[in-house]
Amino acid sequence: MYIYNVTINIEETIHEKWLDWMKNEHIPDMLATGKFSKALMTKVLVEEEMGGVTYSVQYTTTSKGTLQKYYTEDADRLRKEANRFAGKFVAFRTELEIVSEQNG
Repeated sequence: MYIYNVTINIEETIHEKWLDWMKNEHIPDMLATGKFSKALMTKVLVEEEMGGVTYSVQYTTTSKGTLQKYYTEDADRLRKEANRFAGKFVAFRTELEIVSEQNG
């Protein structure tokens, strides 16, 4: 299993509007691609020097190949939808491979 992680710092002035869009449009659109089995959105509790509010969204997928298909088939279109918030956020993306998962 793999996780496609997107960490976003969003300006406080549009934070609520962006959060609503993420929860009600963008994340459902990501899941609708059929390439991710779930999404986990978390708020980063460390305050950034630059201000704003930071979130991490983790999308779980079955394989590196499926993630590559997302990049090829869907990423450009879905990233363009965030243009409504252009200049108000910074984002960076990482790919993670799940090595072990344990439940307590």
